[in-house]
Amino acid sequence: MTTLLRARRLLTEQGWRDDHQLRIDNGTIVAIEPIPVGITARDAELLCPAYIDIHVHGGDGVDVMDDDPTALDRLAMHKAREGVGAWLPTTVTAPLADIERALRRIAQRYFHGGPGASVLGSYLEGPYFTPLNKGAHPPELFRELDSAELDRLIAVSQNTLRVVALAAEKPATLDTIRHLKSRDIRVMLGHSAASYEETMQAFDAGADGLVHCFNGMTGLHHRNPGMVGAGLTDKRAWLELIADGHHVHPAVMNISCTCAGPRIVLITDAMRAAGMPDGNYSICGHPVTLHHGIVRTASGGLAGSALTLDAAVRNLVNNVGVAAADAIHMASLHPAKMLGLDKQLGSLAVGKRAHIIALNPQLLLHNVWSDGQALSL
Repeated sequence: MTTLLRARRLLTEQGWRDDHQLRIDNGTIVAIEPIPVGITARDAELLCPAYIDIHVHGGDGVDVMDDDPTALDRLAMHKAREGVGAWLPTTVTAPLADIERALRRIAQRYFHGGPGASVLGSYLEGPYFTPLNKGAHPPELFRELDSAELDRLIAVSQNTLRVVALAAEKPATLDTIRHLKSRDIRVMLGHSAASYEETMQAFDAGADGLVHCFNGMTGLHHRNPGMVGAGLTDKRAWLELIADGHHVHPAVMNISCTCAGPRIVLITDAMRAAGMPDGNYSICGHPVTLHHGIVRTASGGLAGSALTLDAAVRNLVNNVGVAAADAIHMASLHPAKMLGLDKQLGSLAVGKRAHIIALNPQLLLHNVWSDGQALSL
């Protein structure tokens, strides 16, 4: 069955195309072509690739760690409502048995599918961190790196584990990075007190980038560049960015996009309070409070976010001055490249899956298509 979607402007990797249409067959884009003369109807002002959120803990009142068979379906629909076509459910530091149960649920959702945004696999955030810069993670549950243990987690995930986050200064870090890379797993560095030199050694060993850059790591100082300095200057490093204006000041977001624009990956780091009213919630088993869009622990620290990915794109455009095409790529093409999935996802191109969003000129979401099928939001 062939579907045509027509737009006043259509975003490709090469930039905007005016008055173009997508031809979709069996969930795949088969042509991008000018709209024939005389056809005035348009399905969208802007047609763009659907967003990809690689770092999501929860939303709509549920959490990836919830032992509830419906939680991932509910969360997938929540993500679709913000223009996300695909995502990585992300675990937190918890007892190993709880992490294993979460990985099994994610694998089941990956293989069997379901409503809303597609699950691409899992992201393991914790327990391989260090107490300094721990964020909301409980340090009493941190563990040392063990390749055999990680192999067990990979097996439990049925080889759907895509990303492992770890602290760069831990013993056995470099050997563990090499081992994970040999298993085709991305390695991100975070919740860590690593030095610039330790971070660069981790990049040399194959680490792929920084977990929510600036948050949970050694910051940038002119005589001590830290993890942030390593990430900003090393062109191999992908930098996750929580662009809500709370985790990172807009001026610092500007610096990041100026130094490393082609390597920025917009994430939400959203937790169960995302999309919910102000009130009391929990993350990592600890109470937190959502107030005016900010999630904090009892001690006042940030604890995940209530951000949506479409809002992150608009924040970069409206508050930082990033071009709309670049901001959209940071939420679509860049995460696809980071995961090695850019042959199938991340942009509007012939041969790729038809994960598409329709936006208005203010970048507000109007419609979402998954594999060419319109989603009922």
